[in-house]
Amino acid sequence: QVQLVESGGGLVQPGGSLRLSCTASGVALDYYVIGWFRQAPGKEREGVSCMGSSAGSTYYADSVKGRFTISRDIAKNTVYLQMNSLKPEDTGVYYCAADVPGVAICGYYPSFGSWGQGTQVTVSS
Repeated sequence: QVQLVESGGGLVQPGGSLRLSCTASGVALDYYVIGWFRQAPGKEREGVSCMGSSAGSTYYADSVKGRFTISRDIAKNTVYLQMNSLKPEDTGVYYCAADVPGVAICGYYPSFGSWGQGTQVTVSS
């Protein structure tokens, strides 16, 4: 399995921005499909964004399109999620996940086998 560590969460006011990081150890992330998911209390885990092993392939949930951007720094073996214009409904624990192409399905969390520990994002005034 891939070891993943997220960071960058925190408390931010509505309209603010955060950048989450997902760093892998032991493997090169550019060979994997990387997904960002979030889970709010009492709700099911939902897909937020995803990047295929080919960096040109990206996916965004409708709720975050135009506000969130996924990117990758191969040298740092890190995938980022830039979150702008944050809303209270973006609050939740954010997880990054990884799996190989052909197994991972963007937006479908049961298809990802490796997960980070999660980072809390709270959007509140």
